[in-house]
Amino acid sequence: MASGAARLASQHSGRFSVETVQLLLTDSYRRLAEHARVSTHLVLLAERLTSERLDAPAHVEGAPGAGLPRVLFMCRHNAGRSQMAAALLAHRAGGQVTVSSAGTAPATEVEAGVARALLEAGVELTGAYPKPLTDEVIQAADIGITMGRGDACPVVPGRRYLDWPVPDPERAPIAVVRDIRDALDAHLTELLGALPGS
Repeated sequence: MASGAARLASQHSGRFSVETVQLLLTDSYRRLAEHARVSTHLVLLAERLTSERLDAPAHVEGAPGAGLPRVLFMCRHNAGRSQMAAALLAHRAGGQVTVSSAGTAPATEVEAGVARALLEAGVELTGAYPKPLTDEVIQAADIGITMGRGDACPVVPGRRYLDWPVPDPERAPIAVVRDIRDALDAHLTELLGALPGS
């Protein structure tokens, strides 16, 4: 993990020391390992999670290039609804929004039906993995969207919060997962119309 910490520290030169990045990387690894069934790619995923956690404060501090609205989708397992909503928004927003998702108790992998329903809609879920909800990502979100579990997610004053009570696609038949995808897409149409610059 030392090479990953050095790489991330060089990307954030002048903002974070190698020691700080190493501590965050170790914490990211620990959080992901708590729920992992397979540890083959855990170091790589920990680096990706750490990168997201390091990027988040730049938005809060108003760093150059950090001006895109940030939307965070939250649910319990980050394996279904929040992953689907994040992938759909990233696809539809065309780089005009920074999108992330996380869970209060992340699962080990994204639901297969979710990936299938998204692929049918022309959206690939490449590289997606369930992530833990971290303070950095919560603090940086301009809009936090929960999936029927608003009480389980932390609230930061001054941010906008929405709750979209859509069913959980866990182990649901593909027809039900498609309906959930379409319900999320309808919510996203409304959200995109309300974002700054739309």
